[in-house]
Amino acid sequence: TGAISSLQRQMEIQESKLRRIRSEKEMLQKQLREQEVQLQAVSDKFCSLTEEQKQEKMMVMMEEENRNLQQVVTEQESQLAEQNKLISELQETISQLRAEVVTTRLHLLEQKQAQKEIQSQAEALQHKELQTRVALERISTKFERYRSKIIQATFSMEGMQDPLGELTDDQVLEAMQKIFNERTELQQMLKNKSSR
Repeated sequence: TGAISSLQRQMEIQESKLRRIRSEKEMLQKQLREQEVQLQAVSDKFCSLTEEQKQEKMMVMMEEENRNLQQVVTEQESQLAEQNKLISELQETISQLRAEVVTTRLHLLEQKQAQKEIQSQAEALQHKELQTRVALERISTKFERYRSKIIQATFSMEGMQDPLGELTDDQVLEAMQKIFNERTELQQMLKNKSSR
């Protein structure tokens, strides 16, 4: 029963569609007949025109077509002017970009040159630093030998005690000052003695 009811509903829907299509067909046929009548009337009217009227009508149509063409040409000229303006702006932009590229390349070359100079100066400074270190080591070695000789000479004097551990520069100077003072006193005593 459900299947039959469903089929009946579908059939009713289809019949409704068919009626609507038939109605539309009749309306279209009516419109077609009306258009045929109008077309026939226009054709009859055109046929009844004289040759002069036909030429006049053709001139009107040509003038209309010329106006349309003129409008198209004007629009195309306007578009062409806009395109020319855009091309000019793009060419100007390209020129600016090329100039910027040239300037950037020059800056890069200058930076590379400056970097080479800095590298050369750094290498020269490193070489000078190495020479200075070598000279400093040589001077330090000489100074240590000279200091050792001074210490040896100072503490080998009679009456001087051997140093305990490593001496500072102040201790060495103090010992030398003591020897100097003692010699000065001794010379003074000898002078006094010789004068007496």
